[in-house]
Amino acid sequence: RQDGGRRGPGRGRRRPPGLTMRVWVTRAEPGAARTAAALTALGHQPVVAPVLEVRDLTPAVPDAWAALAFTSANAVESALQQCPTPLAARHAAVGRATARTLEQHGIKVDACPAIHVQHRQRIAGRDLAALIVATRPAGPILWPCAAETAFDLATAVGETVPVLLLPVYVTVPTVGAPPPGFDAVLVHSPRAARVIAGKLTPDAPAGRLVCAISPAGARPEVGRGLAQVRNAHRPHDGGQRDPR
Repeated sequence: RQDGGRRGPGRGRRRPPGLTMRVWVTRAEPGAARTAAALTALGHQPVVAPVLEVRDLTPAVPDAWAALAFTSANAVESALQQCPTPLAARHAAVGRATARTLEQHGIKVDACPAIHVQHRQRIAGRDLAALIVATRPAGPILWPCAAETAFDLATAVGETVPVLLLPVYVTVPTVGAPPPGFDAVLVHSPRAARVIAGKLTPDAPAGRLVCAISPAGARPEVGRGLAQVRNAHRPHDGGQRDPR
């Protein structure tokens, strides 16, 4: 330590590998419950306290499109609340979790680059865009998404294929302090990282682990004063539970 300060209760602690940790699960439902179940199976104690809440929007749905592209499981759930299941359209998903959500609703996934190749988050979206261009759809792509997105599919696809933006949900910060006595915190997005940083007080005990789903999620202000920040080696929930 370079700050010369005294170690308060719990400060500077590091838990040996394999020891049970109390893990703060910050993602919104329904994903939080899935993450908590997986952590429990690994022998950890999950504490579900989402920092963001998903709220459905009611946008005007275009009359026609050739295919739908999904870049998150939340977008799938919200989109199906806004329009009937488009069985006649083709469906593209950015990754396995998004594809599984579509399949759970009985919707066939026609294209998913991450099913065949391991990706990092910064290129997964671009690979989806390249796949869309390569398939040469007969009409516009409908892109159900969040009102605020970290990735712009329309820009990545370019002018070759029209992309119709359809914001179907918005995430809003939750009210409340972090759970007491957590040993690690899972960060699932840059937006969540900003909210978590705002909830952590300057005197929050150090010695805690930040597990981010990508480098973009490991914002400096989240890790400030904590023991260490680790990024998932794969940009999804499973990779985050096994960070490197």
